[in-house]
Amino acid sequence: MRMAGDSQVQMDQDMEIGVTPREVKKLPKHLREAPISTDRTHLITEPAKKVRQRYVQKDGKCNVHHGNVKETYRYLSDLFTTLVDLRWRLSLFIFTLVYVVNWLFFGLLWWLIALIRGDLVHGDEEGWTPCVENLNSFVSAFLFSIETETTIGYGYRVITEKCPEGIILLLVQAILGSIVNAMMVGCMFVKISQPKNRAETLMFSHKAVISVRDNKLCLMFRVGDLRNSHIVEASIRAKLIRSQQTKEGEFIPLNQTDINIGFDTGDDRLFLVSPLIISHEINERSPFWELSRAQMEKEEFEIVVILEGMVEATGMTCQARSSYLDTEVLWGYRFTPVLSLEKGFYEVDYNNFHDIYETNTPSCSAKDLAATQREGRLLPHLTLLTPDPKYHPLDPFSAPNDLTWVEKKEEVEEEEEK
Repeated sequence: MRMAGDSQVQMDQDMEIGVTPREVKKLPKHLREAPISTDRTHLITEPAKKVRQRYVQKDGKCNVHHGNVKETYRYLSDLFTTLVDLRWRLSLFIFTLVYVVNWLFFGLLWWLIALIRGDLVHGDEEGWTPCVENLNSFVSAFLFSIETETTIGYGYRVITEKCPEGIILLLVQAILGSIVNAMMVGCMFVKISQPKNRAETLMFSHKAVISVRDNKLCLMFRVGDLRNSHIVEASIRAKLIRSQQTKEGEFIPLNQTDINIGFDTGDDRLFLVSPLIISHEINERSPFWELSRAQMEKEEFEIVVILEGMVEATGMTCQARSSYLDTEVLWGYRFTPVLSLEKGFYEVDYNNFHDIYETNTPSCSAKDLAATQREGRLLPHLTLLTPDPKYHPLDPFSAPNDLTWVEKKEEVEEEEEK
């Protein structure tokens, strides 16, 4: 500090007498940015956690691109699905192009028939019976093709019975036109009625939380449906996505592991009338069994949740997806209640759908918590996340010890009445 002060004084003196300040040599960058430890404080530089790439986006889109696909003919083997999966602007372009090309093709055939028969030359002569009356150019042949396929029938151009080749062409155009109509209208109908839009009204909480339920650590997230028309036969499942290395040394990127959220008990089948908190009990079969709060913060993983069901209005299967990175799983929190009892009905407040609050939670792993409970020690003897947890009026576990759930509920109702 003294040397720095002397340098500053010398520079001030040079400025006063009009001397150009002497150039002060700077320390190398690695020395200037290096933390300086003192007797009282020790600066510890922790490496910043790099931003991880999502496997599934928050809106449910899978962040996977297929490259070097050489067998592109496989897309043509399922042409209907390929057309449905196209973007809207490309679908509308193909829809218009198919009809225009079809009309032009058959219009050219009608014009060739008229040209070969001589209707274009002798069509105006008396006693001449053309194949198609009033067809005297390619434009009129094109218009007759449109009238034939769309069954408009203006009555100005009409086929005669003395043209067998025209009758055969009429049958072929009617059959192929029906096939084109069925395929293109079917593609547009399926594309319009796709249940992807229905998934836009299915909500997932922004964060997942870990806290204690019935003396057991649980991983929880919330789902909800904004529409009054319900999802029939709704079911939910979850996958843990993380890289893994086997005992033999094989590296498996993005390995998928099932997370049990009630498959064995039936809790994975939902009656999604109001928002529900989906809970995964961290037990011996859970991939988080041996992870404490400190270890969880060092892990790199992603939890993908999938909600499936049938749309009540259309009967089509709908799927909504979302994901939670390791940084979006918060230890020691619960979800704020959103359901309240009004006069004659229950009201859902979606303003609090994503809200969470801090609660008293052990920082040890679920395995250590179970071992502690088997030894007879109580939960408060464990290391807690917060020594003074916040109290929420509708959460019985955060209430004072001298209040029961019934008493606390009565107090809340009395306050609302006042």
